[in-house]
Amino acid sequence: MEQYDIYKDIAERTGGDIYFGIVGPVRTGKSTFIKRFMELYVLPNIENTYTKDRARDELPQSSAGRTIMTTEPKFVPNEAIEININDNTKFKVRLIDCVGYIVPGSEGYLDGDEPRMVNTPWSENPMPFTQAAEMGTKKVITEHSTIGIVITTDGTVTDIPKENYEEAEERVINELREMKKPFVVLLNSSKPYSENTKEMANEMHEKYNVPVLPVNCASLKTEDIKEIIENILYEFPVREIKMNIPNWVQSLSDDHWLKSDIIKSVRNIMYTVDKLRDIKNFAESFGENSYVKKSYINSIEPGKGTADIDIALDDSLFYKIISETTGMDIEDDCSLISKIKMLSDVKKEYDKIEQALIDVKRKGYGIVSPVFDDIKLEKPEVFKQGQRFGIKLKAKGESIHMVKADIETEVSPIIGSEEQSKEFIDNILKEYDENPEKIWELNIFGRTLNSMVNEGMQNKIYRMPEDAQLKLQETLQKIVNEGSGGLICIIL
Repeated sequence: MEQYDIYKDIAERTGGDIYFGIVGPVRTGKSTFIKRFMELYVLPNIENTYTKDRARDELPQSSAGRTIMTTEPKFVPNEAIEININDNTKFKVRLIDCVGYIVPGSEGYLDGDEPRMVNTPWSENPMPFTQAAEMGTKKVITEHSTIGIVITTDGTVTDIPKENYEEAEERVINELREMKKPFVVLLNSSKPYSENTKEMANEMHEKYNVPVLPVNCASLKTEDIKEIIENILYEFPVREIKMNIPNWVQSLSDDHWLKSDIIKSVRNIMYTVDKLRDIKNFAESFGENSYVKKSYINSIEPGKGTADIDIALDDSLFYKIISETTGMDIEDDCSLISKIKMLSDVKKEYDKIEQALIDVKRKGYGIVSPVFDDIKLEKPEVFKQGQRFGIKLKAKGESIHMVKADIETEVSPIIGSEEQSKEFIDNILKEYDENPEKIWELNIFGRTLNSMVNEGMQNKIYRMPEDAQLKLQETLQKIVNEGSGGLICIIL
């Protein structure tokens, strides 16, 4: 895992109040863990001497053997204490010890052959020890804790076999899971680093799908506490995942085949993400998309519950999308630059006529004014006007005049009788109402309406002879240069 200020992050996720509910079966080392946790983590960070001494006096007692030592839930310290971890991080902390669920082989919950009766805050009358233990444990899980730590054992810290703990540990894990509280499981063992213990922890992880850490509660180190808290951090829910895809993909429409495929993959995989620890699997699963070259975690902010994931797509996709968009064959950077240069030249020419095209569509007439670079200055001439002389400077430039002319054509096939013609028209109108575009595919005597109309248009366009075109051009030049006096008469 990456390194974070885990104490600051855990404070952010809990709102500054960290209440550890230490739960699990009886005789697993819960009180031992609390005592060691307080000595390593809490007491050294309490600044007030009186508060520190009082908290030390409130530490639970622990012992080996089968006899249950804790008889009721206990808050350690009795009131939450604010501790300062560093200049930027301070929060309130409290641990809640509980009796735990009874396991076969434990002692202290019977009085001879009868259930041991105890007084509790939840009942006016004494109740059986077993019932009180279960009620207290549930209250710790549901009401008093913001974070859960389940402590169980492999049996090496007591002489109670491991299998005796399994029913109780499964029960408390399921209850915490139902409450949706972040928690981890500690497998208390006198040999936490042995292969057998590690294998047992892995089996429990596979069974419960929660982090299971093998530890020795009696000899915990500061590093162990940090690892426990870090694992708890990753059990908090995810609030936001930010997917960083290439900018060019974001510019595509949402219904584009590539973008829609990526969105579909995200939606499918998001159902598998619940906790921060699921982020890694999310990134790996997304990398299985056929269009994704690599998917990796850029950053995770456990305190905020957010993650940034970078998505790198296959390089060939970029050129494929450009080729599809432009209709040009672009395979690599070289061809891309070449096409950009060509399109740049085309754009320069288009910029000259853009306004004229807008005008001709709007009012039927558009003019492309001469570009300064294309204007030619003729040789200056001296001219005489009366008794005075002057200089004539003449410039010439090309303008383009666009005229919109509506072209009409008609298709008049002979169908047969009047009744057949009316029936044919009815079919055409019905087709037009259902799908106006499809009418162009209408087949008339082996030819589509589209091809027949285009042919008629082309014939009329090229019907104007070249000499008439030249005369029209000459006339237009005279009108522009000499004026028409408001009257235009064109005879071709």
